[in-house]
Amino acid sequence: MKNISDIRADFPILNRKVYGKDLVYFDNGATTQKPQYVINAVNEVFTSYNSNIHRGVHALSDIASEAYENAREKVRQFINAGQRHEIIFTSGATGSINAVAFSFGEKYIVPGDEIIISCLEHHANIVPWQMMCERKNAVLKVIPINDSGEIIFDEYLKLLSPKTKLVAVTHASNALGTIVPVKDIISAAHSAGVPVLIDGAQSIQHGITDVRELDCDFFVFSGHKIYGPTGIGVLYGKEKWLTDMPPYQGGGDMVESVTFEKTTYNQLPFKFEAGTLNFPAAIGLGIALDYVTGLGRAEIAERERVLLEYAVARLSLIDGLRIYGDSANKISTISFLLKGIHQYDAGTILDKMGIAIRTGTHCAEPVMARFGIDGTIRASMCFYNTEEEIDLLGKGIEKVIKMF
Repeated sequence: MKNISDIRADFPILNRKVYGKDLVYFDNGATTQKPQYVINAVNEVFTSYNSNIHRGVHALSDIASEAYENAREKVRQFINAGQRHEIIFTSGATGSINAVAFSFGEKYIVPGDEIIISCLEHHANIVPWQMMCERKNAVLKVIPINDSGEIIFDEYLKLLSPKTKLVAVTHASNALGTIVPVKDIISAAHSAGVPVLIDGAQSIQHGITDVRELDCDFFVFSGHKIYGPTGIGVLYGKEKWLTDMPPYQGGGDMVESVTFEKTTYNQLPFKFEAGTLNFPAAIGLGIALDYVTGLGRAEIAERERVLLEYAVARLSLIDGLRIYGDSANKISTISFLLKGIHQYDAGTILDKMGIAIRTGTHCAEPVMARFGIDGTIRASMCFYNTEEEIDLLGKGIEKVIKMF
């Protein structure tokens, strides 16, 4: 892995100032910053070969189409999918989950069937299933969590039944940082003949993801969480499911033949890619995955483990600071509150110091309800952050406390 100064030099935004202070960016759980390589790659699409993919016979279309499909292959390799056509490009993790909720629901769900999610889920892995359950008269079941923010596995096993048709759980909590034992969840579900969707939006950037080793049936993530552009995401699905499920949307490129009497659908993966996809962002995502691979995913995971340990130790020294989610297995995210100080007030003051953190419910209201709070302050770190920045955060929090 490159040294930290060289890594930070790859991200131009980290050089900017906010309110006259050096930017300290601890909002990586919301979106990560982009290396210059990704910025250059997207710019090159628009300046050198911008053209609609798959439809043209001219040179620019050929170049764009090839770059787009090369990006699909990079995703396949990155998550170790078995087949390139098992990789579907979408607008993001949210778009991917909605696609499965609709298509899987239309094909397999009947009244009285049950879907299992967990208390840790982001709204994007709750609301689409609620909508599906309402549409299909199905039932949503929720795995509870303990005081450390961990799934209670025995309660999950109790929820599995002959009525269970799908389990959809996060790989890592965006609100607490808890890493979920998804391999055990998948194994138990498969023993009951139940497929599993994993929301990898908060895990894909923190370590090695191997969908075949996990044996998940679906896996979703967003490009902008892993140093790529916004507006692009991935739905991985095992071929047997994608072949059997109806498409989520209709339009150009997802069809084989169209008449007013009947439409036949294109082969995978195009069957699920209606219209003009955000191909510049897909190409940029491919470059982002190249960048992460070049740094070394195991090295990234180790660097972020060190940062998390340092941050927990530093923040634990502050009187009146309570950390929520103290699982022994976490991504580099800390969620906390300051006694007697509202999270929005603390976040606003830290912002004036140039420190970007996230406040609120983090689109995970059920997690907040579980702990009887209305939100937290969240510092989400990644490999380009430093111990010095964590010290600045600690000093900033201490200043906030003194002010109140």
